[in-house]
Amino acid sequence: MEIEKDVKIPMRDGVHLAADIYRPEGTDEKVPALLALSPYGKELQSQSLTMTPQKRPSVLWNGVIEAGDIREVVDHGYAHVIADVRGTGFSEGQLIGNYDSGGHGEGKDIYDAVEWLAEQPWCDGNIGMIGISYFATVQLLGAAENPPHLKAIFANGGHFDLYELAYHGGILWLMPRASREGRGGDSGVAVRNVKGKSEEVYSPEEYQEKIKERLKDPDIANWSDFVHLLNYPNRHELWMDFLLNPLNGKFYEEGSPLAVADKVNIPAYFQVKWGRGWTVDGTIEAFNRVKGVKKLDLQPYPPMQTRPFDESHEEMFRWYDYWLKGIDNGIMDEDPIQMFVEGERKWRSEKEWPLPNTEYKNFYLRPRHKIEVTPEPLGAENVPPDGFYQAPYTVTNDTHSVTWSTDAFLEDIEMTGSGALYVHVEIDTDDTNLIAKLYDVDPHGKRKPVTTGYLKASHRELDKSKSKRWAPYHPHTRAEPVQAGEVIEYAIKLYPFSNVFKAGHKMELVLSNNEQINDSSAQLLPPDSYHLPCGRATTHKIYRDKDHQSHLVLPVIPKSK
Repeated sequence: MEIEKDVKIPMRDGVHLAADIYRPEGTDEKVPALLALSPYGKELQSQSLTMTPQKRPSVLWNGVIEAGDIREVVDHGYAHVIADVRGTGFSEGQLIGNYDSGGHGEGKDIYDAVEWLAEQPWCDGNIGMIGISYFATVQLLGAAENPPHLKAIFANGGHFDLYELAYHGGILWLMPRASREGRGGDSGVAVRNVKGKSEEVYSPEEYQEKIKERLKDPDIANWSDFVHLLNYPNRHELWMDFLLNPLNGKFYEEGSPLAVADKVNIPAYFQVKWGRGWTVDGTIEAFNRVKGVKKLDLQPYPPMQTRPFDESHEEMFRWYDYWLKGIDNGIMDEDPIQMFVEGERKWRSEKEWPLPNTEYKNFYLRPRHKIEVTPEPLGAENVPPDGFYQAPYTVTNDTHSVTWSTDAFLEDIEMTGSGALYVHVEIDTDDTNLIAKLYDVDPHGKRKPVTTGYLKASHRELDKSKSKRWAPYHPHTRAEPVQAGEVIEYAIKLYPFSNVFKAGHKMELVLSNNEQINDSSAQLLPPDSYHLPCGRATTHKIYRDKDHQSHLVLPVIPKSK
């Protein structure tokens, strides 16, 4: 292949982005280009030329080698252009906030890069984009700017809701720290000139006040890493933006890809794996919002792709061969949604999401740790609550929980879509985490994750105008402390999933306020892919009597007649 290193691509404000260009050798024909941009360093991405793909939990797995397989791209007749976003790697300028949401904006830079590439003598003027995670997220920002020569995008595993990137149900998720700082198998950002958005939008006094406020939080105060970060903040600016802003609102909405998704008119292909609940939700939302031709793949578990990233390239080439090369390969004759149904381990095509024949059914929590289709007929005086006590990790390594289970199903039952857990809980502190995990348990007792849900008790406020019974919507714009001793119904959103519970299997629900970080499922996830543990010693009482009908709402798909 022909390789051009450290090519300077001019931006409208005089800044130059650094890029490496890999293209087919020995041909005078012009070729289309696939553009990849991130802050993780273009030199790291070149490891796809020398390292065989690694799957977790390989010690060589590096979570930010995500630009794609260079050799495959070039062999397929495309130029692969890998660029450092401004303020990182070998690029000029300054990056302000995640996705430059507090600065010039990565969407504008993508516009300028696309139009510059289209003018190069080796390029035929047809440009697409490539890469997962950060590389996928920025594709939506670039497409929303409508550069004339960007003909299609292919976004896999993007984080399109910026608040959801760091907070699940208001509970801080630690994975972005790994990808931004470089921890436990992630190289992190190739920092050159990076500034936090918080430093841009808040005065120095407001910034310090936010630090003081976060240090008062018992969850933070009992997590020494964050006490350290908040006292010495000028080292990890992009992570500090998440840490300092626990509420949703203007800070996250300005620059969020979801906020501009309705401006995307070019063909857009979205992919995401089941088990990455936090991105499945946003990916489906982005798919539903974009205006042009669109496709969606909901892919099988486990949730993390190989690194260097090479999965899904075959489908990507079909997509770009059609839109960039004009090859009629039948891809547009297929249904827009391809989904993998776990449990029966089969692919199926659909035309819309949610599935139109979905029946949302209640499954009630009952005494003796049972889940049944009918509610409890007796009151709390005869049906005392279940419960668990969780001490903070400062004094224990044990994670406590309470579990309910169905009897073995007598026939196969498919559940595909979104769901919810409505649970009545009394605690003896002013806040806690509520973490719900749903499992498929086979006749031998082996369980497989199906979906999860998260809610910080102080974030329980619902926006009823945006909520559905099976999809509660929490704005997360304010925190309201819990009155200790009060029984409150919490509506916990369960991330979208698809699973057939086979005859003889059981469905199991586990409720906790912390989570195991060293089980077999966690090993398949990115580094630090757990949530900030609750720092309060808390007793949880879960009521499921006649007057407190705690229950699951799950998307049952009727059998075809």
